Amino acid sequence: METQDPAQLSWVVALLTADGIEFEVFDGHVSDLFGSGVAMIPRRVMVADADFARAERLLKIASEAGPP
Repeated sequence: METQDPAQLSWVVALLTADGIEFEVFDGHVSDLFGSGVAMIPRRVMVADADFARAERLLKIASEAGPP
């Protein structure tokens, strides 16, 4: 998934971490080059192929329930 919203990014990171799914956030440093408050470059959350279905299911269920 990709997002320019820091709150959504932190929510996704928390969900994946709590479920034990390893991930990497891509483009975070590139986005930071433009300074805080400017969301020109979306950050991407990447998971291993082996974890993709599980992560997708987790995020779908969580998004239907909404953030806490």
